[in-house]
Amino acid sequence: MKLVAAIIKPFKLDDVREALSEIGVAGITVVEVKGFGRQKGHTELYRGAEYVVDFLPKIKVEVAVSEDKVESVIEAIMGAAQTGKIGDGKIFVYPLEQVIRIRTGESGPDAL
Repeated sequence: MKLVAAIIKPFKLDDVREALSEIGVAGITVVEVKGFGRQKGHTELYRGAEYVVDFLPKIKVEVAVSEDKVESVIEAIMGAAQTGKIGDGKIFVYPLEQVIRIRTGESGPDAL
């Protein structure tokens, strides 16, 4: 089992959700986050004063999947989230040691 976490631009969330639904992903977790990478933020004007915005709003999407679905999940996220511009985000894949469904007590792949 693997946990696929993707940091994407906020306006791409609906596209990513639809792409994951099309390949049969049953559930995702979405968190609003802030951060920066090579983008290094940007400057904005507010009431005539210029200031630097270091942390940009992003969305973190997490998907727990079996090993055989990891590549299709990565491809779906990349296809839906990619704009070709700086700040498109990153995808991280983590090993998932154990999953337990609280309601039934199922564990392992059955809990996904």
